[in-house]
Amino acid sequence: MGEGAEIMLQGFNWESCNSGVKWHNVIANEARSIRDAGFTAVWLPPPTKSVSDQGYLPSDLYNLNSFYGSEGELRGCIRALKDVGVCPVADIVINHRCAEAQSSDGRWNIFTGRMAWDQRAITTDNPEYGGQGNGGTGEDYGPAPNIDHTQDWVRNDIKEWLHWMKNDIGFGGWRFDFVKGYAGHFTGEYVGDTMPYVSVGEHWVSCNYNHSHLEYNQDSHRQSTYDWCNSTGGNTAAFDFTTKGILQEAVRNREYWRLSDSQGNPAGFCGSWPTHAVTFLENHDTGSTLQHWPFPTERLPEGYAYILTHPGTPTVFYDHWKDHALQEDIQRLIDIRRRVGLKCNAAVQIQKAEDGCYAAHVGHPAVGVERGACKEIDMSKPSLCMKLGPADWSPNQGRVGDTKWKVMASGDGWAVWENVRFLSAEQRSR
Repeated sequence: MGEGAEIMLQGFNWESCNSGVKWHNVIANEARSIRDAGFTAVWLPPPTKSVSDQGYLPSDLYNLNSFYGSEGELRGCIRALKDVGVCPVADIVINHRCAEAQSSDGRWNIFTGRMAWDQRAITTDNPEYGGQGNGGTGEDYGPAPNIDHTQDWVRNDIKEWLHWMKNDIGFGGWRFDFVKGYAGHFTGEYVGDTMPYVSVGEHWVSCNYNHSHLEYNQDSHRQSTYDWCNSTGGNTAAFDFTTKGILQEAVRNREYWRLSDSQGNPAGFCGSWPTHAVTFLENHDTGSTLQHWPFPTERLPEGYAYILTHPGTPTVFYDHWKDHALQEDIQRLIDIRRRVGLKCNAAVQIQKAEDGCYAAHVGHPAVGVERGACKEIDMSKPSLCMKLGPADWSPNQGRVGDTKWKVMASGDGWAVWENVRFLSAEQRSR
């Protein structure tokens, strides 16, 4: 994910396509505000012509006239973001593709446009669409023909399209949709060939539940995400659904012991491969109007206090950034992360994880790590302490180093301190 210090904004929600305005123009007009807020990348909605308004049932991939705006408006949006130094990230939907013509037997499996494929591009797992390709390499997606990525000519067409999206249209990164539908090494091939600045996959599998109760041990869940990233050759990050599941359960029930695994590391994917974990609280599927597996609304400030102070690459949902009740807290937390200089591989020393309180010291790792969590913090550089929950805790109670700490942001159930030694005189006196 870029240079490791990225902070991404998901620049749309489920209803942006039907908002009554051209959404590409909305983001273009907000480009400077996005940059000034501290975001370095914006995840934009699916850009192609689609059967569904939201863009997740694409048809002609080279037709960039969507429900979000025209190709010209998309180009203007991308140009506006790049002009202020923000990376535009495309939502890439290549697990499946909707055909626009029927074969002689009446099945919708003839693709039109520059990618004029036929039944051979569809996996045999899709009998409804008369697929004549090879078997699928992942989970079946029922609503549309599944693309057979094992075919050289299919992959070459996709790579040619991605190069066009990058070099002609101007995108700087990829967000891959429904990556569990095809083998991870194909994503790795597409990324290796096109070399985007950022790359992240949506590997969404269910957390471990005992009936309706979230189990404490989610190691196998985060391992599945680890395995997918590894299958790409390690060149692609993944959204940290493990952290989302654990964090929302922890703050909802004040069960903060969930946030520490059996080894004393963050319990989510960001605690096992932080450089490849893209943390988030909500997206267009889980939030907005769909409300699939939503984060508790009243605890969103706590959630952002966690992901914006911890390892991984944090992503802020557009609805939250524009919510006046949340915007100030999010901004203060982004400012702290940038001031301390935290990167995705930040070191974490969990101080407490129990009913009513989670506390951690977070800073620069004393030794570089490629994989796994790092607990050793370089005290010669800025660092922060944070806590969640109603219980009393402060780093100034002789608990964290021989230093003084100042509260720089706080709210109901959360607080963040910075090391006074690295604050300016003005910041110390506030």
